[in-house]
Amino acid sequence: MAGKVKWVTDIEKSVLINNFEKRGWVQVTENEDWNFYWMSVQTIRNVFSVETGYRLSDDQIVNHFPNHYELTRKDLMVKNIKRYRKELEKEGSPLAEKDENGKYLYLDFVPVTYMLPADYNLFVEEFRKSPSSTWIMKPCGKAQGKGIFLINKLSQIKKWSRDSKTSSFVSQSTKEAYVISLYINNPLLIGGRKFDLRLYVLVSTYRPLRCYMYKLGFCRFCTVKYTPSASELDNMFVHLTNVAVQKHGPVMNNDKHCFECYGYDIIIDDKLKPWLIEVNASPSLTSSTANDRILKYNLINDTLNIAVPNGEIPDCKWNKSPPKEVLGNYEILYDEELAQGDGADRELRSRSGQSLGPKAGRSRDSGRTVLTTWK
Repeated sequence: MAGKVKWVTDIEKSVLINNFEKRGWVQVTENEDWNFYWMSVQTIRNVFSVETGYRLSDDQIVNHFPNHYELTRKDLMVKNIKRYRKELEKEGSPLAEKDENGKYLYLDFVPVTYMLPADYNLFVEEFRKSPSSTWIMKPCGKAQGKGIFLINKLSQIKKWSRDSKTSSFVSQSTKEAYVISLYINNPLLIGGRKFDLRLYVLVSTYRPLRCYMYKLGFCRFCTVKYTPSASELDNMFVHLTNVAVQKHGPVMNNDKHCFECYGYDIIIDDKLKPWLIEVNASPSLTSSTANDRILKYNLINDTLNIAVPNGEIPDCKWNKSPPKEVLGNYEILYDEELAQGDGADRELRSRSGQSLGPKAGRSRDSGRTVLTTWK
């Protein structure tokens, strides 16, 4: 067994196990020495908890960052996006530019959202500006469409509050936190049905930030034709696309033992504007069709090729970009080291009076355009 990667997983999915076995890796238990652990978000909490005090060695890697929830919990994602916007405004970044109505021109990609019960008064103020609008409520810590419902009256919020056995919105510790977002009631439809897009993004390190976007993804469709009618607010088959229903880097803790593949859920409205709905730390690996199984198998294969170079025992001290020939269907979304190097090179040439030419802002590494700036 010397020299072979020893793996563990608490997620028994064929697209995972087949990829491990194809590489000749050896399965062990979590109580034995292991090199690679594909684990659930529940398990990762135990691995990085202060009480457990578990220390990973340089030849061990896991598939989640310690505080991934800063991006994948619905309330924290919104909070961090709002903080990012404010930081850009302070910096005077052109990305924070607003139109005459005070809306962001480039950062308005998340529906208006509040946290309940904390932001209840702010929500009521916004609701009364447009009392005919529809809002969608989601529990912060749940997934797969659980606990989601739509409202278009303040009385429905009060009923929810009573049903949750709490007498007021002041007592936050005894009440499950929810996010409430303005519902996208003009979604782009295909065949009369609402759908969303699932995109995959792999982060191999947050400091320096290096992330990849998967070129393949899929759409999830509602089983019932869409209608904005108030009479259908309770029919989740009209509004939710979750398969389970249907059958910013400054705050992330980097850890050299970690990588993470996120599932981004995007809804496109009838004006072709994309809206970020949520980010998933454990995108489903369940396959419902042959094409779905092939896509997810290849996704895991390409992820492992980046996270575990050459299928060899991990070395957390290795922090180089993998060669582009192993990326498969991934392409570089952002590489902080490459961006900084490219920026320094352009500044040097600018000071020396050299023309930047048509290749300015492009990577010299691959011969194709690569994003070299985040902001």
